[in-house]
Amino acid sequence: MLPPSRPAPGVALIDPVPLYREGLSALIRRTPGLRWLGSTGDLHAAVRLHERLRPDVLLIDSVLDPVGHVARLLAERDPTLLIIGLVRDAHSHANYVTTALEAGVRGVVPRSAQPEQIVRVIAETFRSRGYVHPDLRPKERPTLTKREYEVLTLIADGLENQQVANELILSVETVRTHVKGILRKLSARDRTHAVSLAYRSGLLIGRPAVLE
Repeated sequence: MLPPSRPAPGVALIDPVPLYREGLSALIRRTPGLRWLGSTGDLHAAVRLHERLRPDVLLIDSVLDPVGHVARLLAERDPTLLIIGLVRDAHSHANYVTTALEAGVRGVVPRSAQPEQIVRVIAETFRSRGYVHPDLRPKERPTLTKREYEVLTLIADGLENQQVANELILSVETVRTHVKGILRKLSARDRTHAVSLAYRSGLLIGRPAVLE
């Protein structure tokens, strides 16, 4: 897995779930080329764990560090430390990934990924000093027109086509046309799917990408 000339990287974990800690411990211990150092479920013990174990790679559950405060602190203390974010489904959007990387996280992988994928991300992060799992790589946001964005926002608020038409002073047929355009641009199955994709991509979080 890793070039034999390199020492096996030591791996540690910060995660609140005992079963997950036990599972990752067993996974690393049976993986050639990796060394298991230890874990904690207490975020406040992160600094002490780092000082005691001095891991090469430290995995942190995103629910414990959603805005990257701990990652930033540890990265500033130890620039050689490779922090990998174990990303929960609720954080699997471009905004979280960007924030984590800016805070000093060097790798990200879905927390629910298969064991071999997590091992691969650890190895690749150690090898290249940074790695983003393909499922979490920020994708270019679909570009909606200003009117399409307005329609999408009202749909996200739970309005039906007639209500959207009334709100925007449009005909129902015009609203349907905009909805079709939204579904096509987002590659969505239906209105509910479109809203879900828009939130996951960050389109409905913060400033939208629109065209006048």
